[in-house]
Amino acid sequence: MSEILTPDTALNTDLTKPLAAAAVEAELTALAERYRAAGGLGIQILNLLGGSVDGLLDRLPAPVRSRLDGATEQALQLAMQGASGSRRVLPDQPSGVNRAVSAAMGAAGGMGGLPGALVELPATTAFLLRSIQGVAAEEGFDPEADGVRFDCIRVFASAGPLAADDGADLGFLSLRLGLTGGAVQKLIAQVAPRLSVVLGQKLAAQTVPVLGAVAGATTNFVYAGYYQEMARVHFGLRRLAVAADQPHEVLVARLQDRLLAPR
Repeated sequence: MSEILTPDTALNTDLTKPLAAAAVEAELTALAERYRAAGGLGIQILNLLGGSVDGLLDRLPAPVRSRLDGATEQALQLAMQGASGSRRVLPDQPSGVNRAVSAAMGAAGGMGGLPGALVELPATTAFLLRSIQGVAAEEGFDPEADGVRFDCIRVFASAGPLAADDGADLGFLSLRLGLTGGAVQKLIAQVAPRLSVVLGQKLAAQTVPVLGAVAGATTNFVYAGYYQEMARVHFGLRRLAVAADQPHEVLVARLQDRLLAPR
């Protein structure tokens, strides 16, 4: 699980000499802009919600949290196997198609409440990993290589190359479960009485699956775009490390310097 990507094992390209310093600087600047653009208002709101739920998980007893982390890792491994298998049957799709499909899956899961989400989330996770694999392939990496598979899981688990991005996988999963469970029920409890006065009890009752579908679709749509952009940053840095013949850690530090610098 700790294999490092190298041009011999993962990158499908023929590099004869390192990139010029100016080209490296330009690519780092472009990656920094992509990183900033990915963290728009929508993902900031969802990350805050997910982070609040994830904070509750942090307060679980250590043995319980350890089992939860292990179960999450195992689920991601199984999802990666499913994602890899699907690439042998269906070609990679454009980013917009991936986001639309992810939103449709979220709507279907959200409409069924918590039971529906529990059925849908594994499929959505595999689909998101599949879209991350597609980005890796776009950047010239072989998605079947062990190191690339490991990095795809890292993108989903951390959602970015920086330390501050860690914990996104549980944030996403717990947020989805929260939005299709008690949070939507509380929203209905506040909204339904007003709706029932105007629209009648039947329509008010139907609002529960409708809001669940909207919450699931919106969350999946936003996160699908976010993960794909973070994958482009992650594998863009990996590719740049090979092309520039520089350590990946050095380029990550330089990217972080750009992101922290005042604009």
